[in-house]
Amino acid sequence: MKSDAPNIDFEPVPETAARARISVVVLTYNRCAQVLETLSRLCALPEQPRVVVVDNGSTDGTPQQIAECFPYVTLIIAHTNLGAAGRNVGVSSVTTEYVAFCDDDTWWHAGSLQRAVQLLDSAPRVGVLNARILVNEAGEADDTCQFMARSPLDAAGLPGPSLIGYMAGACVFRTLLYRQIGGYEPRLFIGGEEELVALDVLASGFAIVYADELVLHHHPSPIRDSSLRRRMLARNAAWVAWMRLPWREAWNTTRVAIKIIRREGTFPRDAFSLFAALPWALARRRAIPDDVARMRRAVHLAERTYTRY
Repeated sequence: MKSDAPNIDFEPVPETAARARISVVVLTYNRCAQVLETLSRLCALPEQPRVVVVDNGSTDGTPQQIAECFPYVTLIIAHTNLGAAGRNVGVSSVTTEYVAFCDDDTWWHAGSLQRAVQLLDSAPRVGVLNARILVNEAGEADDTCQFMARSPLDAAGLPGPSLIGYMAGACVFRTLLYRQIGGYEPRLFIGGEEELVALDVLASGFAIVYADELVLHHHPSPIRDSSLRRRMLARNAAWVAWMRLPWREAWNTTRVAIKIIRREGTFPRDAFSLFAALPWALARRRAIPDDVARMRRAVHLAERTYTRY
């Protein structure tokens, strides 16, 4: 897949300079073997970024193994599983201008972090960069990245296609922006947690960009609960819609969530959880600006068109 980003020449950034400008935050939970492999690859990067690992209360000995094998990384141990909000804890210890994220089964390709520094330096409008994700040994591009590369949004003045969202484990943020947005909402836990942050980034006037030349490797862990993830994705989408989206879209998203949890056979419990949060979500409602709503409509229309062919 070829990049839609313009060809821009940059002066090389010394690896030591890149190290001083960007950190990596890794989130892990009960995937000891996977995170040790990820850390070995991150610590071998030529940029030598500071690596911060947030262990989300693992019970499989992960923190002890990290401390023994990688004493030079910053290890933060959460006493309970914070979900995606564990990244907030990691960012709280970051002192660099930029912060890259990955999960325990993903890692950055050599040179990508250095390039991220160059791109963000060159484009002050950009708040978040999403990398191209290569999956498994075959290295095929993730399907989501292919949609991102075809974004219909105006990308004038940007170093790549303009987006309405990003992938939490494959992105680079301006650290100050991440903190101003507030990071990930703890109540969402995990599953589509990026959407709320993405909407707030766009509402703040920053752009989210797909940077095809940044590469992240993903070897998906087999330790997954697909049913739970589908239910949490549906629930979180409804909660985010109540907090930020137009009322019609919020209602439609809620109907989809109800349909999914009914199909999963967990309706009484999940429906109660879904609607019990309504007062909490409405108290945090801050509808997105019209220009962001138009961006969302354009992208969703394009996605429907792509899927027909």
